[in-house]
Amino acid sequence: MTASDPGAVPSDVAGAGVVVGDDGLARPVWASTDPLLREYYDTEWGLPVRDERGLFERLSLEAFQSGLSWATILRKRPAFRSAFSDFDPEVVARFDDEDRARLMADAGIVRNRLKVDATIRNARATLDLRADGGLVDFVWSFRPAETPRPRTMAEVPTTSPESLALSRALKAKGFTFVGPTTMHALMEAAGIVDTHLVDSHRRGSSGVWGDDGRPVPDGGPRAAGS
Repeated sequence: MTASDPGAVPSDVAGAGVVVGDDGLARPVWASTDPLLREYYDTEWGLPVRDERGLFERLSLEAFQSGLSWATILRKRPAFRSAFSDFDPEVVARFDDEDRARLMADAGIVRNRLKVDATIRNARATLDLRADGGLVDFVWSFRPAETPRPRTMAEVPTTSPESLALSRALKAKGFTFVGPTTMHALMEAAGIVDTHLVDSHRRGSSGVWGDDGRPVPDGGPRAAGS
């Protein structure tokens, strides 16, 4: 999910900073009211994802989110996990026409044929990428030298030179539905960049980035959900 997801952040509050909740913690507007989004923001979004299955899941969900709000995807996440065998790329890579028909009949997920086919294709590309070091090392190699330090939602970028380069590189490896905006959202969600607002209680929580926007030397980043 991109922090400036138009499905989560109305245009009239794009210039807003953090909102202090009843628990005394400061969050961006998009994570300040909906309990599901708030929990996701507090416990998962922006923490490093360094396992193949976890990163493949996020890449897949970001693709499904294209054109929709992240809240929609997050609410359907359990159904997505069930439908796509917990996003095990080895299993998804073997999906056939029968599986495609099953997925297109599953009301619990987003029934978009192009996105379903892209997920299967990307699972196969993920397996192929193991010969070049694997999906995790490949994606993380595009981490920038600095991360943004936004104070308002309007200052949060939706693309970057690195997300554009990652998009091109993944397409060259056979991936699809990996445009620059989608890849920037992936980089945000997986901790590769930190676009938490500077006044948010989550800023710097990944252990990857310091307050100055530069990587933390030997930071020992935590895994998502820890």
